Amino acid sequence: MRWKLLIFTSLLATLVGAGLSLAASQWLLSLNGRTNAPVYAALATLLIPLAAVAAAGIFVYRHTARRRPLQAMATALLAALLTLAALTAGSIYLARRAPTPTPTPTPANNIG
Repeated sequence: MRWKLLIFTSLLATLVGAGLSLAASQWLLSLNGRTNAPVYAALATLLIPLAAVAAAGIFVYRHTARRRPLQAMATALLAALLTLAALTAGSIYLARRAPTPTPTPTPANNIG
């Protein structure tokens, strides 16, 4: 097997798929209600990683001599797992936190 090709292609597919998907989702969130976000733009956040994984599998399939289906499936599986991990980490890192409300000061009890 050509391990370097499998790993490099999987990492590249992860960077492209997860990076573009997170960028598209941040762009959609930045619209902030100014306009109706197109449905196809929201769908692109799901299709970009799938296209990157498929492209990586096809690339490895075309550039290996033996055991093509096994290497293509291994690349696609590794790229899908890495993409899922990157999207999960990115969504946790880029999550919008709700602002914490400041507590209202309570009047001091002046007894006495």
